[in-house]
Amino acid sequence: MKTYVRDLEPNQLCRTTFLVNAKEVRQKKTGEPFLSLSLGDKTGDIDAKMWDNVTDVVDSFGAGDFVKVKGVMSLYNGRPQFTVHTLDRLEDFEVEMGDFFATSSRDPQQMLEELQGIIAGVTNAHLRALLEAFFADEDLRDRYMRAPAAKQIHHAYLGGLLEHVLSLCTLCKLVAPHYSTVDPDLLITGAILHDIGKVEELTYDRGLGYSSSGQLLGHISIGVRYLHDKLRQVPGFPAPLAVLVEHMILSHHGKLEFGSPKVPMIAEALLLHYLDDMDSKMEALRAQLERDEKSDGLFTAYNYALERSALKRDRFLAGGGQNVASHEPAASVAATPKPEPRGTSLAPSAANAQPARSQSGSRADRTPAQRGSSLFGDKLLGALGEES
Repeated sequence: MKTYVRDLEPNQLCRTTFLVNAKEVRQKKTGEPFLSLSLGDKTGDIDAKMWDNVTDVVDSFGAGDFVKVKGVMSLYNGRPQFTVHTLDRLEDFEVEMGDFFATSSRDPQQMLEELQGIIAGVTNAHLRALLEAFFADEDLRDRYMRAPAAKQIHHAYLGGLLEHVLSLCTLCKLVAPHYSTVDPDLLITGAILHDIGKVEELTYDRGLGYSSSGQLLGHISIGVRYLHDKLRQVPGFPAPLAVLVEHMILSHHGKLEFGSPKVPMIAEALLLHYLDDMDSKMEALRAQLERDEKSDGLFTAYNYALERSALKRDRFLAGGGQNVASHEPAASVAATPKPEPRGTSLAPSAANAQPARSQSGSRADRTPAQRGSSLFGDKLLGALGEES
């Protein structure tokens, strides 16, 4: 029975199968080789090391192969790490492919039907015809249903592109009515087509990677090529509207340094960029928290895409506020009067009746500690001629 990455428990011997995502031969301080691996299945990835008997297996497998391993998961610097004791390469027929490739939790056919319903609701006849031309292409439609939205950063699993687009369409429908200048049909069209080039940019038949055209061109350029091909199938499509759709694809990364050939110059393009960025970051955060669920501490590992670590909120709240500064007001000793001895007067003594200022003299006569000020503050006050 297969044990998934998410089910690994610390310090328990495990025999299971993984897909090798990455393999690197390194050297110990003694000069002997060891293997640094990234192993994974549909539930996630784990860092792995093989310290012994490396020469027996090092040439028997590579990245992209399936392996049967025996080993133990432990927490190293608070992060899960799998130590491999034995390793054997497996043939494809010896594994269940569905165990290794992460897929959307949603049914792809249901997601496609939802998308087709959104397309049918586009009121602009030209834009609706364009979208219908895209999804009448059976090969393109099938790849759109299977493609991930990214290799690693967000929605990095089979069906991730379609799931991301549907989430984005939901956001568009919620936000567009708030801005009277936004054309909801153009915004929805941009949401559906902005990442269309990823069906060719990424490879997803065996693990996730980049195709040759993906590395050479990128999904934005590929998407624009697809758009031009489909526009030829829609007679009478207005040329200015075609330019706006193309602009939506070209500018959706928002900035030139983020890979967009142009920055957004219309309301729909600007809104698409921010909604796309928000949806991708929220999914990246969710995935990071899920990956680090079994790691020690209150914070996840550093996420380079998000440029931060994330707080494990539920663990933080369950900790009952440990290591958190109290927000209760500090009790004041002066606020609690000492009880007067029986038979004494409740009236203050002459000394106590004097203003507090007189107890330690003028401000100028007090020490810095009594004044609660710094040397710089004293000099500044002196320069301003502060009166005692």
